[in-house]
Amino acid sequence: MMQIYEELKARGLLAQVTDEDQVRDMLNNGKATFYIGFDPTADSLHVGHFMALCLMKRLQMAGNKPIALLGGGTGMIGDPSGRQDLRKVLTKETIQHNIDCFKVQMSRFIDFSDGKALMVNNADWLLDLNYVDFLREVGAHFSVNRMLAAECYKQRMEKGLTFLEFNYMLMQGYDFYRLFLDYGCNFQFGGDDQWSNMLAGTELIRRKLGKDAHAMTITLLLNSEGKKMGKTANGAVWLDPKKTSPYEFYQYWRNVADSDVLKCIRMLTFLPLEQIDEMDKWEGSQLNKAKEILAYELTTLVHGEEEAKKAQDAAKALFGGGAKADLPTAVLHDEDFTDGEIGVIQALVKAGLVTSNGEARRAITQGGVKVNGEKVVDVFAMLKKDDIASAETVLQRGKKNFKKLVVE
Repeated sequence: MMQIYEELKARGLLAQVTDEDQVRDMLNNGKATFYIGFDPTADSLHVGHFMALCLMKRLQMAGNKPIALLGGGTGMIGDPSGRQDLRKVLTKETIQHNIDCFKVQMSRFIDFSDGKALMVNNADWLLDLNYVDFLREVGAHFSVNRMLAAECYKQRMEKGLTFLEFNYMLMQGYDFYRLFLDYGCNFQFGGDDQWSNMLAGTELIRRKLGKDAHAMTITLLLNSEGKKMGKTANGAVWLDPKKTSPYEFYQYWRNVADSDVLKCIRMLTFLPLEQIDEMDKWEGSQLNKAKEILAYELTTLVHGEEEAKKAQDAAKALFGGGAKADLPTAVLHDEDFTDGEIGVIQALVKAGLVTSNGEARRAITQGGVKVNGEKVVDVFAMLKKDDIASAETVLQRGKKNFKKLVVE
């Protein structure tokens, strides 16, 4: 059988490593205690986190020990990587709520029982730091010139980088140092956009503890691209079923581009590589089958096999011409109606199929909106409350975005 390091490479998951021979030996022999960081900037993980979660699961299955580092401390500053502006500053209460939500979702991927994995909050050491002592202990090991050359800072220099954000690299480096000392963490994984921040932690350990300290850094090939996966035209694709239903989650993956589907299957699913290698030969209509496999496998990972089957059956029923499918619903309330009616434009917004009245109007004029399969041609078209309440009403935008309207 292929060992885990070779499998990660074959799946296209690794971009850069330090000390490759040691990395290979430790991962293949289950000697790695590794961490991946998650800043709790929302109350749900999204599909941009998917690659990291799948990687943690793979490595744990190979006998290595994951540490999920929750950024209760760094989350109060915000990572400037990939940002055009300053992140919104969150309260401690909001951050803690988000962390609690993350724990539930991560447990679907990672086994935290009996010490097989750890969940650690960097607020435990960052929030109680004496800042002067921190600068003396950690800041002395960082070159400002090298920090300014890092891509995560260079892209912000033109618009302005706050001194608050400038501390992020020091804090992330200190995270690895503390995890190394306190938990024996000898690996860190992260996206290719995190390489400078991650190297900072590796170098800090070696400067403070000596060159023989075993601290290693690996980046994921497409993690920064993976973060973009979390965004769609109508918002984010969340792992929380209350934010993105299992059907919507399934449809998101069912609709990936032809050019991306086999790459996603290779990187994100746990199907055997031999099976995926055979699928590499698929083309044309076979790619639709590949998309169904991708959507089913990933929906099963996040929401369980029962929900994946329901989502798959709903999609087949709907696209086979039937409207009575287990579709995600949009709830309308009495206050949404005026004289017992609601405009199609307003219904599109309420259903989350568009983000504004203007977008809804454009979708109608471009012929992209249907109600129960009938194209809407009038931007002033209305839907009756009694009709919605008494019979199934399916609102459609584009070819593959549907919501069933209900009245409560």
